[in-house]
Amino acid sequence: MFKIIARDGKARTGVLKIGKKKAETPFFMPVSSNSAVRFISTEDLEEIGIKATISNAFILHLRPGEKIIRKIGGIGKFMNFSGINVTDSGGFQMYSKEIFISSSNKGVIFKNPASGEKIFMTPEKDMKIQLDIGSEIAMCLDSMPLFSHSKKEIEEAVRKTTLWAGRCKKEHDKLQKKQQKENKQLLFGIMQGGIYPDLREKSAEDIVKLNFDGYSIGGLGLGEPREKQYQAVEFQKKFIPENKPVYLMGIGTPSEILEAISLGVDMFDSRLPTQNARRGTLFTSKGKLRIFNSRYKTDKKPIDENCGCFVCRNYSRAFIRHHLKEQSGTGRRLATYHNLYYLSNLMKDARNAIKKKKFSEFKKKIQKIYQD
Repeated sequence: MFKIIARDGKARTGVLKIGKKKAETPFFMPVSSNSAVRFISTEDLEEIGIKATISNAFILHLRPGEKIIRKIGGIGKFMNFSGINVTDSGGFQMYSKEIFISSSNKGVIFKNPASGEKIFMTPEKDMKIQLDIGSEIAMCLDSMPLFSHSKKEIEEAVRKTTLWAGRCKKEHDKLQKKQQKENKQLLFGIMQGGIYPDLREKSAEDIVKLNFDGYSIGGLGLGEPREKQYQAVEFQKKFIPENKPVYLMGIGTPSEILEAISLGVDMFDSRLPTQNARRGTLFTSKGKLRIFNSRYKTDKKPIDENCGCFVCRNYSRAFIRHHLKEQSGTGRRLATYHNLYYLSNLMKDARNAIKKKKFSEFKKKIQKIYQD
């Protein structure tokens, strides 16, 4: 399933293989909550070189529903995406005022924002939904605390996350027995704990005992100081078996990604690169370019003269700026495409640097550019 092929310090590159699908790690997953990355087609993703995306099981449960996706042949066929499909449980939606009502030991009560209907989501139901969706990797239902929460609230989130993880694992194992071997879905456990080492330790120990296929470090990138974020990743990574893939959830800046890779993380996702693109912040080989700056109004140059994406080969900063300011689909697509292309190539360069034992120099070079 997961084979490490090269190391440079704690940084590592490997191959994650699930059935006939595989991806070289470390890799970045664009967020495709409703089975599509906003303003980007599946053909765009394939052209960019994206090998995995992450969708949201709860959002897909609301519309179009897992029964429809299953009837089409699973999310891969539904999206027409040949890469690895990951589904999140919907735990993140527990902090949406429009959707979340309450949670207990039994599960979570959500509200359908379209109909107002109450939906009771248990760990068991969540596992059935994700198996019906047919993703290659499913996430346990978890309770994700915010940075602003008290230690007591974060401790309660850790307790619920562990409780639900055990139920997810038990139900997933039971349902998985009915699946064909070649269609095996991996299940990742999620660790929480905020910035508190004792809670991170407890969460890591409890989740690792359940023996998941991979492990996710959650609850970071929510406003905590960068140093605390890195300390939490480094601390929790020590408890994870070396032969299991590690996924840092919700982290998407070039600097943060490379720091996490240096700590041994293999997988990443975030809305930030695509969201930033739509809002006019673009990644380049010289750092962030804020396209709404008036000096780019008549700029004929591409977003990045060192970039080989089709956007930079064909469109000017002036054109992209205009269409982003107009909030047109064209501007949003071109900006999003470019940011994902940049990140995809950053990951490729990171993997090559690890293989050449030059990752530390590579990281320092990029972090000097992205001092954010």
